[in-house]
Amino acid sequence: MQIAAAAARIMAEEGIDDFALAKRKAARRLGAADTEALPANDEIEAELRDYLALYQAEEHPERIAELRRAALEAMRALERFSPYLTGPVLAGLAGPYAEIELQLFPESSKEVELFLLDRKIEYDASDERRYTGDRARAVAVILLTWDGAPLRLSVFDPRDERAAMKTTQAGKVAARAGIAEVRTLVEADRDAHGARAA
Repeated sequence: MQIAAAAARIMAEEGIDDFALAKRKAARRLGAADTEALPANDEIEAELRDYLALYQAEEHPERIAELRRAALEAMRALERFSPYLTGPVLAGLAGPYAEIELQLFPESSKEVELFLLDRKIEYDASDERRYTGDRARAVAVILLTWDGAPLRLSVFDPRDERAAMKTTQAGKVAARAGIAEVRTLVEADRDAHGARAA
């Protein structure tokens, strides 16, 4: 439990979104042996929610609302590529330096790059390993800045849109939301902020 709490604090304060990295850092700081059983991601997520509610009750919901609004704008602009929001912004756990993570399913990854080039949007592209169903594959990943926020686009084959996406081969299925669901989240965030301001 101590490692889970320390990992949650590291994620909240240092802006780390990688559970495995946060666990290792926490274990080292607490002097735990490498062979010691590390907490499950679910335990850390619960600790992280508690930490954010206690220590960042004002600024964290505002930051999530900002990131979700930027995500929705990006999704609308990229609508023809079937965008889905995933990761810490969707989960409401994004730290101060979190990226907005979108999954895209165009006919060709080149379509996305041409879209960005046509609009003179600067970006960096690389390949990263992603898990669809029970197999690993390299997908194009495009990094750029959207409305002042870092945006990470993972570009999948259109046939993968209905497949279960995982963070690791053995990991759980990653949650994702389309434009309609993200619009609902943005509206709920707006209502919550309005209620607080009143």
